[in-house]
Amino acid sequence: MAIRLFYQQTRYRLRTSAQTIAWIKRVIKQEGATAGNITFVICTDAVLLPMNQAYLKHNTLTDIITFQYHRKGEPLEGEVYISIDRVKENARQFNVRPADELHRVMIHGVLHLIGYSDKTAAAKKRMRRKEDTCLSLRK
Repeated sequence: MAIRLFYQQTRYRLRTSAQTIAWIKRVIKQEGATAGNITFVICTDAVLLPMNQAYLKHNTLTDIITFQYHRKGEPLEGEVYISIDRVKENARQFNVRPADELHRVMIHGVLHLIGYSDKTAAAKKRMRRKEDTCLSLRK
């Protein structure tokens, strides 16, 4: 059981990867879930756009795609693909550090694995509040 971080077609590197993984594990535990094998792939728009087109049938750029491989009640298993291009753009737009925005997007993917949805306006609001709570737990 491990949480792994990989990079694909990008020079960007998260400087605090060990601390970030420890924080994600704390969030998972606090949510009453168990971490299984979770892989984060930090990539570019050029990698994520074709995935968005192929798997979700969306012809738009996105910051994250989460693939869940576990059933409810089982340890969390999945892959989380994140476009660092979108993360950097969002960071500029929201006037936050890219690393902070990356953490928000990473925990967004974890929350999806846990079972949170963002398909409705109410669910999006709940997800954002949960993201904020999780971000406050970073050390």
